[in-house]
Amino acid sequence: MSRLRVLIIASLLSALAATVPVAVMVYATWDRAVSLEQDRLREIAERALRRADQSYDESLAALKSAEASSSPPCGEEHIRRMQTLVMTSPSVDQMGYFEGGKLRCTSWGPFNGDVDQPSADHVTSDGAGIKVDVRPQATNRRKVLAIIYGSYDVLVDPRRFVDVIADPQVKLALASPDGRLLSSQTGMDPELRQRLLREPGEGLDQNTLYATARNSEWLAIATAPRTALVATFRQQAWLFVPLGLLLAAACTTLVVWLSRRRLSLRGELSIAIRKRELYLHYQPIIELDTGICVGAEALVRWQRPDGSQIRPDIFVPLAEENGLITALTDLVIENVVSDMRELLVQDRSAHIAINLAAEDIISGRALKSITQRMAGSGILPQQIWLEATERGFLDADRARTMLAAARRAGHSIAIDDFGVGYSSLQYLEQLPLDALKIDKSFIDAIGTESATTPVTPHIINMAKELGLFVVAEGVETEPQLAYLHSQKVQFGQGWLFSRPLPRDEFIAFHRQRQQRYGAAREDMQNPRSVPIEQAGVEE
Repeated sequence: MSRLRVLIIASLLSALAATVPVAVMVYATWDRAVSLEQDRLREIAERALRRADQSYDESLAALKSAEASSSPPCGEEHIRRMQTLVMTSPSVDQMGYFEGGKLRCTSWGPFNGDVDQPSADHVTSDGAGIKVDVRPQATNRRKVLAIIYGSYDVLVDPRRFVDVIADPQVKLALASPDGRLLSSQTGMDPELRQRLLREPGEGLDQNTLYATARNSEWLAIATAPRTALVATFRQQAWLFVPLGLLLAAACTTLVVWLSRRRLSLRGELSIAIRKRELYLHYQPIIELDTGICVGAEALVRWQRPDGSQIRPDIFVPLAEENGLITALTDLVIENVVSDMRELLVQDRSAHIAINLAAEDIISGRALKSITQRMAGSGILPQQIWLEATERGFLDADRARTMLAAARRAGHSIAIDDFGVGYSSLQYLEQLPLDALKIDKSFIDAIGTESATTPVTPHIINMAKELGLFVVAEGVETEPQLAYLHSQKVQFGQGWLFSRPLPRDEFIAFHRQRQQRYGAAREDMQNPRSVPIEQAGVEE
């Protein structure tokens, strides 16, 4: 993934991380405010139910008391009894006595008119009837409720049933369980009220918040304008919105951290290894006496998707420092077996050298990885050389164990960049090695007045005394090559012979050198042959 694409995605994710948590918290705040307001309305509706029960119970108690009276109907004592019951029952405005279906007297006194006993619209579980729309002359035809029991009824102002202390914005209505409206406060939306009489419930529409409550006798409806949510929303916002801001900050920080990590060289390297984007070039190793290419050193390369190259001296140490070197080594081993299988099977004298990091040697797992990858490939163990720098020998005991196992398996072991470290000699004496590679800095000093110039022949002689092959690194000039010939150094590599090559180019180079200089090796092995001119710069 390109850096530009990562930046674009990171910017979008940062914007989402900054806005989504806040938006979610705002929505949660609104939802919480609606829930709290609905709970409040439901509680008010339940209070209205309790108030209706109280008014009804007072009225029914007065009716039952009147029904139990033994006084002569409509006599002085009877009327006085009804008056007492009205005065002691806060919900009752008037009581009437009926005989033969006609009103005979009220708590006001005898009645001589022609008024029929009302028929009930709704009968309660107690056997009392309720008439909704009664308009007696005594109330100037104002609508009241009539509660009927036996030969008596009481007239009740319906507002008594919903006489609940509440926010002035809250409107209440009371109905029978089957939806007959008994009382409703002014200001309630009639369409919403009719809908809730048919289908009780709670919710929020475009303008109104509503809730209902019901029991066996009554259905209470409570409504409030949508604007009533504002105060509750603000109150809840002090709790939810700061949390949303904290979440937004945390999410944004996480996105930035992940983006930086992905954009960092370490992050890119991890992705490149995982996606198998790294590849190998092969630095030819030349047998100096014959000019034949006997193999190559596998050099890992990394090209970013944008085409830019990252130098190995940058990303290899980075891999070592960040726990990626094991995966990188596995990738190199996998590519060597894949790239060079055909060549190594065809030419058993050729070998490929693989560089091992300190962790590879200390853990010993690189040898297991090589063995697994080689299985079934046809490549022989002696065709895979293992190279390690002094850093891999810091734990000498574990390094000795791993290298000895590698040699028993058939691999040759070379110490790379020899001469750079301060304790190279002790490694030569203590560790099982087959070859020594002289660091390029000593080859560069050949023919100069450098302070390291005298060191080069001592390194070569020391290797010979220990029975080690010598490979000269970084050979770039004819004088250097001539000097190495004079010192009888066996192998060399460097730009004098070839730059590091991609797979196909290296295979072509190897075959060309075999064809061109193969006869030289045969002549050198034949005592009667005439020595040929030593190998130089490839034409």
